Amino acid sequence: MKKNVIVGQSGGPTAVINASLAGVYKTAKDMGADTIYGMRYGIQGLLEKKIVDLGEKIRNDMDVELLKRTPASFLGSCRYKLPESSEDKAIYEKIFAILEELEITAFFYIGGNDSMDTIKKLSDYAQTVDSPIRFIGVPKTIDNDLEGTDHTPGYGSAAKYIATVTKELVRDGLIYEMQSVTVIEIMGRNAGWLTGAAALAKSEDCEGPDLIYLPEVPFDVDVFLEKVKKLVAEKQSIVIAVSEGIKTADGRYVCELSAHSDKTDSFGHVQLSGTGKYLSDLIIEKLGCKSRAIELSTLQRCAGHLTSRVDITEAYQVGGTAVKAAFEGKTGQMVILKRVSQDPYICTTDLYDVHKVANLEKKVPRSWITEEGDYVTAEMKNYIEPLIQAELTPIMITGQPRHIIIDDLPDIK
Repeated sequence: MKKNVIVGQSGGPTAVINASLAGVYKTAKDMGADTIYGMRYGIQGLLEKKIVDLGEKIRNDMDVELLKRTPASFLGSCRYKLPESSEDKAIYEKIFAILEELEITAFFYIGGNDSMDTIKKLSDYAQTVDSPIRFIGVPKTIDNDLEGTDHTPGYGSAAKYIATVTKELVRDGLIYEMQSVTVIEIMGRNAGWLTGAAALAKSEDCEGPDLIYLPEVPFDVDVFLEKVKKLVAEKQSIVIAVSEGIKTADGRYVCELSAHSDKTDSFGHVQLSGTGKYLSDLIIEKLGCKSRAIELSTLQRCAGHLTSRVDITEAYQVGGTAVKAAFEGKTGQMVILKRVSQDPYICTTDLYDVHKVANLEKKVPRSWITEEGDYVTAEMKNYIEPLIQAELTPIMITGQPRHIIIDDLPDIK
């Protein structure tokens, strides 16, 4: 019996998602997989039979190393919500027909909440049709909002980038002898893990941000302005970090308070952009103080030049663990990271029932946010700090990072 496997990537990219792909590829190859296929553009691409033979592109250990250090999604991604099999059985029949044609024995999907939902649905359907294919989820998301795992690969590098940029913006604000306020808008619709990382900028050589606001606590615009007014009277430069998804007590996103807030995405969700600008403009209007908004936007997702070595190592490990689990007959599982020790930091991999993960969202504990809701506690800083340690620099050629690309790899016919 052939041991052909297939792997895909889904959702938003990260600086280390390709390290997980490298972990899947290298481990599968070492464990005797015959062919390792890649889905172009996730499950959506699989349905269109956009499939490549990864062995044609990743030919040696140097290619594996280059893949580990290449940010974003090497195979391409999608945001495709697989329907329930009871709603559209034909899609499942098509997927399994393609997998059977390729003689697939194990299916790996690297992603976040929606990706784990896909693993859950496919593994459940496999049971109903008595398919021997094993389905394993590989965690990935900078948002760090997956249940069951201590943290997610991709988060540590994004946190490192945010902390570094925040520190640099604090330095930038001190160069002129004038009052100024900088509002940094950081990703996070419902969970403030990324914004909380701005607190790491506070160190012996940096005051760090003055205020931090996460979506877990209702945001009061008037109280915010009073706090900024007080800070402006006390110091020269103020830096504030806010999650894009902060809401008022009545459930409205702060960005919706702007006159230009009617944009929605393909899922009908409010596009969370403009929170920082709205607050910055409000500071100018109400306090008469110079202010600017910095929206990190997609910059925080794929900053491969500032990757955490801990993060990239763990990303590679979860990919390898997924393959070992599948080859041992496991299915319907997600690989998780378990923090065994805080000091020294020790983290291991394990498996977790994907049914306990799919469509759930892990938020920052309320106890990790100050009572006033305008900063994070030492517990949160202690949680994040081990995840940003050390660096793995890109492979540089003529002063620029060298990445591995897939453009010249033809689809399997």
